[in-house]
Amino acid sequence: MGKRYFELAEDMSHPGRWLLGNPMDAQGQEVESRQFMRGESTQVEGHLRVPIYHPGTALDFSLVDDGGFPVVSRKVATVLSEVTPGDVQLFPVEVESRPEPYFLLNVTCLVKCIDDEASAEVRYWKPEDGRPERVGQYRGVYGLRIDPTKVGDAKVFRTWGWRGTLIVAEDVKEALERTGVTGLKFEEVTGPSPIREEDRVRDRRCRELLQEANVARETAWRTFGRLDKSAVTPAAADSSWPGRRQLWRVIHREGGRTLLVTHGLSDPFIARMEPSVGFGLELAMEVDESLPSVEESWLFRLLERVAEEVARNENVREQVEAGLFSLDVSGEGLPGAFVTQEGRAAVLMGVESRTLPRHFATPFGDVRLVTVKALRPSERAFLLEHGAEGRVELARRFTESGEEDLSSARRSAAV
Repeated sequence: MGKRYFELAEDMSHPGRWLLGNPMDAQGQEVESRQFMRGESTQVEGHLRVPIYHPGTALDFSLVDDGGFPVVSRKVATVLSEVTPGDVQLFPVEVESRPEPYFLLNVTCLVKCIDDEASAEVRYWKPEDGRPERVGQYRGVYGLRIDPTKVGDAKVFRTWGWRGTLIVAEDVKEALERTGVTGLKFEEVTGPSPIREEDRVRDRRCRELLQEANVARETAWRTFGRLDKSAVTPAAADSSWPGRRQLWRVIHREGGRTLLVTHGLSDPFIARMEPSVGFGLELAMEVDESLPSVEESWLFRLLERVAEEVARNENVREQVEAGLFSLDVSGEGLPGAFVTQEGRAAVLMGVESRTLPRHFATPFGDVRLVTVKALRPSERAFLLEHGAEGRVELARRFTESGEEDLSSARRSAAV
């Protein structure tokens, strides 16, 4: 029987567990944490202290606040010192308010052993991801499996290219379990692949379809301004979107403007496993301000609500496809300038822009770019009174103002 290895992680299900902060030196400054994530020996000068970030039950094995490396009790340190002394360094640390000794665990062994084919899924950083220093490295590893033949004599090690993972040999696992230490969780990373071959083929095809659509959209976004790949926008699984993923992109434009676009309404329908442009559209909403936190902005709240209506209602999509269309959503959390006395907010969709195209091309077909403009309550009332003619008139006035698709809480009402 071949050697067995296990991923060593913290047992997050332990009830009432404590949370530890990052280690600090004698001067109260945080110690640079990357040195404990490299899989190599390091040096630490002076006394180290670890604060308790959240009080609770003390554990023998705990990851510090940034989740990268463990702080362990004497029991764990003793086992590792006896079973695998050449693979670890143990630095004494004082855990705030605790009298017993603890140790910061630095694993000094780095092994290139991830089995790409046996793992459920691996992803690499690519040139188009905007991180040239990381191209060729792992971006994600799911259902991890390693090749035991590449491990050699290592008993405790980090995996090359995916250093946040700690692996231990079976005898180390058994030695730790015999002591009854708390806070540890083991998951085997050897043995049969966690995914069937037919599922792997299907998943690969899904990724290829989604990635091709993704690259095409981002190519288009870059023609509008500076695509911000570092902006935090909440990605979420959503079965109502064609690719079952809800994505967004942020684009910085001239004059300090910020453009938020949906990034997935034109994904292929994954359930059908064939090329398509999904709903055939993406939404775009522009404001005349720089947003330090897009995910917490009113812009995101409003466009997310509009996108939800578009994704879940075929009737809404048909109306949008037909031309100008107005839509009501909840006004909660939006600027007062947009909210009616009943707590509603309205948008006008499909106003033509002089700086944005009506369509852009993808390998699977053209995608319509639909602008979304936030309306004042008086403009909403105008549309309710005048219907389709009111939408056309309002769009004409927005165009004459020179801010046809721009949403601003500071602008004057057009009616």
